[in-house]
Amino acid sequence: MNTNIIKLKSGMIKTIGSNIMLTSCILLANINLADLLDYALKATIGGGIWLIYKIAGDYLDQKKKEKK
Repeated sequence: MNTNIIKLKSGMIKTIGSNIMLTSCILLANINLADLLDYALKATIGGGIWLIYKIAGDYLDQKKKEKK
């Protein structure tokens, strides 16, 4: 009985691996490098803007606490 379970699990793992491989190949085939670079640039700029707001907010919070 244990041998059947092991065989079943092994077959399931092979099937799951094949499905993941097929899905990743389909998704990666549709990636356009120009769009990926455009997204990376926008994400970097957005992250920089967020960081500036975060630092400014922390600085202003510290100034408020020092006045009290």
